Amino acid sequence: VLGGAEKPLAGMRIVVDAGNGAGGFFAGRILTPLGADTTGSQFLDPNGYFPNHIPNPENADAMRAIKDAVVKNHADLGLIFDTDVDRMSAVLADGTDVSRNALIAMMAAILAPESPGSTIITDSVTSDGLHDFLEDHLHLKHLRYMRGYKNVINECIRRNAAGEISPLAIETSGHGALSENYYLDDGAYLAVKLLIAAAKAHAEGKTLGDLIKDLRHPAEEREIRIKITGTDDVKAYGRDVLTAFEQRAKDRGLPIASPSYEGVRLIFPGGWALLRMSLHDPNMPLNIEADAAGGADVIEREIRALLAGFDALDLSGFHA
Repeated sequence: VLGGAEKPLAGMRIVVDAGNGAGGFFAGRILTPLGADTTGSQFLDPNGYFPNHIPNPENADAMRAIKDAVVKNHADLGLIFDTDVDRMSAVLADGTDVSRNALIAMMAAILAPESPGSTIITDSVTSDGLHDFLEDHLHLKHLRYMRGYKNVINECIRRNAAGEISPLAIETSGHGALSENYYLDDGAYLAVKLLIAAAKAHAEGKTLGDLIKDLRHPAEEREIRIKITGTDDVKAYGRDVLTAFEQRAKDRGLPIASPSYEGVRLIFPGGWALLRMSLHDPNMPLNIEADAAGGADVIEREIRALLAGFDALDLSGFHA
């Protein structure tokens, strides 16, 4: 890093939140030897009772804890890991979290100079803002694939084997694998890639957040998990719902994203919705994003109308 400097993180304060999982080593064994000040790092000792918060970068309490630690300690960067360090997220100096779409965008921005025009493989629920950032700003290709980190990783392996360059397979959950790291879903490796970029930015008087300053964020986003009840064959019922849902959308003249490797993704003015089957549970997750306040309610009402008459669907989670 930076011409072989022995202390490339000198002058930077980086806070680690391991949530009492296995990631506490990262502060003392990785960051400190590289020159970072880790003051404010928390919950580094393993404790299977997880007395402070669940070690999960998708958990609101966990993200609140690392944000508070970064801001309170005037840190340059915060890193948070899940229990076994195969997932991670980050927090910038101003408390902005780098998770989900933002984490994918940042990793892609780091990799783009080394792999121009390559394909970034994500799960199906990534935002339109991310898609535009990858394709229009970074000039990469974006493949929305399926939920399930093994699914995106295996598709990345398959495409590279076929001669297509794909350096990154990553889910919005924080599971990410790089081809240069043997396709391992390794949160510590992702963190190191962020650290290298942070050190370079610091040396140039820039910030890590500059990498994704052109990423467009939705004004509203929500997920409704629609339970399937009163039927023995949940998967078959879900398939029937998706088939009818797609046909009803076509009949109403609603644009449908294609290709779709999972569920049905509808395109609305200033937003989108994806209805799919859960990988493991008897429900159908519905993800909605809107670019303007109030837009998610408009989309939700449209989706509810498309699902009318399916008596085994529990629509009590709808509020619009």
